[in-house]
Amino acid sequence: MSGVEILLIGLAILALLGVVFEEVTHISKAKITLFTGTLSWVILYLTAMTDSATELVNHHLEENIAEIASLWLFLVAAMTFVAYLNKKRMIESLINRMLPSKISERRLLFMTGLFAFFFSSLADNITATLVSVAMILPLGLPKEKVIKFAVLAVFAVNSGGVALITGDVTTLMIFLEGKTEIQNLLWLSLPALCSVILLAAMLSFGMKGQITLSRNRIPVNRVDMLIAAIFLTTILLTILGNIAFKIPPVLSFLCGLSVMFLVAHFLRKDNDEDPILDYIRRIEFDTLLFFLGILLLVGMLKQIHVLDVLIKIYDVMPLYAANYVLGVMSSFIDNVPLTAALLKADIHMDPGAWLSLTYAVGVGGSLLVIGSAAGIVAMSKVPGLTFGRFAKFSLPLVIAYSFGYLLVHYLGQFLFGQ
Repeated sequence: MSGVEILLIGLAILALLGVVFEEVTHISKAKITLFTGTLSWVILYLTAMTDSATELVNHHLEENIAEIASLWLFLVAAMTFVAYLNKKRMIESLINRMLPSKISERRLLFMTGLFAFFFSSLADNITATLVSVAMILPLGLPKEKVIKFAVLAVFAVNSGGVALITGDVTTLMIFLEGKTEIQNLLWLSLPALCSVILLAAMLSFGMKGQITLSRNRIPVNRVDMLIAAIFLTTILLTILGNIAFKIPPVLSFLCGLSVMFLVAHFLRKDNDEDPILDYIRRIEFDTLLFFLGILLLVGMLKQIHVLDVLIKIYDVMPLYAANYVLGVMSSFIDNVPLTAALLKADIHMDPGAWLSLTYAVGVGGSLLVIGSAAGIVAMSKVPGLTFGRFAKFSLPLVIAYSFGYLLVHYLGQFLFGQ
């Protein structure tokens, strides 16, 4: 390993430490990741000794930027929808209609986990997290309890998408490589759901309070209801369009956002007092900058082939143990390039092992708040949810992840007799 590669890995570790100790240093995680992410690529350019090497760095950076831009635009569209619905109290109104006037905190916790699990099977993880968190925040719960709900929502969202090729990118990657079949993937929903229920049970200890929901009538006008319908239709058409015609989700969501703008304009909802485009300013751009920095760092690690080195754990560990560890690794390394490196290595696995890997890389990112898009979105939306506060729940998260992984292992033996 060259000195440059050691320096670049050091920058990635520095960024991780900056996120971990944000509450100590009082330096925003967006600032430190953006600085280290951009600096790492500058170093790659400065140390490229030939024209061909510079061209290769340029090619990989353009790929990295294109992936980031797609995610950014998708987040902008989804967050703008949610910002509008929150401002108009549409989500609060929905909660009032769905939930009883009195409900126990424990029951609500289980309902939140189940909602996040099943909704993420239909929508993408980012949208599912935004909606799940938006349902929790108006309830007026104490900060520590809100964080418990958020931890469960992150784990449930990641678990819910793992059984469908539309629910998780890594599941889709493994399927497209012919490593597993759709009917086998669907079986993953059972152990994934069991692990969510187990985590909810563990987090529910100490929750004995009752929540009384105010039944104040929230006026909802026709235009707001129509925009809510546009949001739900956009989610549905994003899924169908991607499956049937391979339309990128970002394109579908931007189209839906533009429809929202036009509807607000023609129905006279767009005015100087409440301009519809102003809702874009209400989204958390520090979250987008944090995403940018993290993905630049991941792209840099991919460029210097660090992720390929991690795959060598299969040379020193049993297959199922290595899959489990790889899932844990996905909590601090983006699971997409990690899975891509594994597929490129073409490691021989039986169908049951591929199922266990699919679960591991899909759910393992839940162990750290920065390990998945769901965690990062939750951290941006929930006041007080930091790396350290999320890490306090590491033990129940590891137990739930391990329980689910063990069930997947036995499921593979049942399905394939291995």
